[in-house]
Amino acid sequence: MGQVVVRMYSRRTCGLCDEARETILWVRGRRSFEFEEVFIDGDELLERSHGLRVPVVEVDGVETFEFAVEPAALEQLVARPRT
Repeated sequence: MGQVVVRMYSRRTCGLCDEARETILWVRGRRSFEFEEVFIDGDELLERSHGLRVPVVEVDGVETFEFAVEPAALEQLVARPRT
């Protein structure tokens, strides 16, 4: 049983990414989970798969949010019991 992993695909210059990161970090202050941010800038494969569709947030490998993160929904997802 490990911690939930929240991964956000983003760009270095992206206002929506900044907002999503703030929300994720706010929830992380309330719940324990791992947070990884992956910048797609310059990564041909990631840029091809995400394009302008950032931020994209995965929770344990499942794409859960696109463009905006709903704090209550994220908190519920990271608080679920782990099996």
